[in-house]
Amino acid sequence: MLLARGRFIFILSGHGGTPKLTKKSKASKSSRLSRDRRRKHRHWQVTVYYQDGEKFARVYIDRERAERFAERQKKSPVVKATRILEVD
Repeated sequence: MLLARGRFIFILSGHGGTPKLTKKSKASKSSRLSRDRRRKHRHWQVTVYYQDGEKFARVYIDRERAERFAERQKKSPVVKATRILEVD
């Protein structure tokens, strides 16, 4: 059985238990878009290929930083190639 008193709803069980207290939910004033908490940035993976066959990867959220890291790694004589990929 439900019993409403102001902003509270009492749920009364039929087997003599104590009433449970729950609050009524208020109508949402903000839009669903403003409450979206998913990430709002992209990820860039820099893969460095070495001459001995080894690989190394690092992920950045800023493309400019990823490019600077790739350029810096290319200056090394043991680096064969670098690649920048956008990842999820």
